[in-house]
Amino acid sequence: MSELTLTVMRLGFLAVLWLFVIVAVQVIRSDLFGTRVTQRGSRRQEARPQQQQARQAAAPPQQRGQQSAGGGRQRRGAPTKLVVSEGTLTGTTVALQGQTITLGRAHDSTIVLDDDYASSRHARIYPDRDGQWIVEDLGSTNGTYLDRTRLTTATPIPLGAPIRIGKTVIELRK
Repeated sequence: MSELTLTVMRLGFLAVLWLFVIVAVQVIRSDLFGTRVTQRGSRRQEARPQQQQARQAAAPPQQRGQQSAGGGRQRRGAPTKLVVSEGTLTGTTVALQGQTITLGRAHDSTIVLDDDYASSRHARIYPDRDGQWIVEDLGSTNGTYLDRTRLTTATPIPLGAPIRIGKTVIELRK
């Protein structure tokens, strides 16, 4: 083997070794400090008002009033956040921005529950067309309870009513 080939192999091996070390450090760091939670779709929601303004500017004057009167605003007294009031995540708050919130032990859930009584895909909370928030059990083993009543169908959530999943209690608040 020539000296050049041997040097290239040594540098390649060194690069692979450093890559392994960096990946190992990242895995250990994520185990120690957890994963970073980012709002899904926040870029899309920031872009929407700009797109709507551009559409309204291009629309005739009669249509502008119709578009702005219709939606976008929450009704008075509507909940603005989801708060975990009991359980290991006590104090966790999720802003309600019209997106579906999933609850469970799965890592891709909006609120990941570290609870022995929670299923991987336990429940979901979503807005209906009237702006009312709905909770739905996703076929969990131990059930989802809304104000001490086990859910069997998708049910509207009153403001401040406790939603219990195992030892975790969640409430909609202003």
